[in-house]
Amino acid sequence: MTEFLALVRRDLQLAVRQGGDAALVLVFYLLAVLLFPFGVGPEPNILARISTGVLWVTALLAALLSLERLFVAEYEDGSLDQLALLPTPLPLVVLAKIVAHWLLTGLPLTLIAPFFALILGMDAAGYPVLILALVLGTPTLSLIGGLGAALTLGARRAGALLALLVLPLYIPVLIFGVAAVDAAMAGLTVAPHLAILGALLLAAIPLCPWATAAALRQALG
Repeated sequence: MTEFLALVRRDLQLAVRQGGDAALVLVFYLLAVLLFPFGVGPEPNILARISTGVLWVTALLAALLSLERLFVAEYEDGSLDQLALLPTPLPLVVLAKIVAHWLLTGLPLTLIAPFFALILGMDAAGYPVLILALVLGTPTLSLIGGLGAALTLGARRAGALLALLVLPLYIPVLIFGVAAVDAAMAGLTVAPHLAILGALLLAAIPLCPWATAAALRQALG
């Protein structure tokens, strides 16, 4: 656990020194949300009706924006080889990097989402469930995205290939995340939708780091 936390801290410190990626994700999220009123019109009822889908889709795309660089810098400077040689199992190293990625992208997106929901006129009854659904859903997006980043490591046009790989896998998270918030605003039970989001996360935590580590070993050759 000490080594795991040290790896998470290392990635956070590197991200702070390099700067830019986390801020870019938030700026993209803000601009993407603000564009919808211009595209569909300022009618409050329309914006409120589509607000859940808008927030989830834009959060998904914003998280995807930073995934391409998840392993690239360390792959290029050779430090990924050193990480693979650590006594710590490579899947645990991968999990630490994904946790750091979520803390830098998924967590800020989750915290800022209610403010964007207010801009779009979402019913206040959906705010708590929106936050809870994002807390359960965004780590799954990072875990799946990490696998995609490892599979496309070193490939030409890796960004486009990464999107093609992971976007279909994001669909279940998107469906149940939106359904949970819509159910809350309609006065229906949200437990089944949140339970499925939780189950997806519990399945992704052991499977995705293991598969990502295998893809990294293949890339390192």
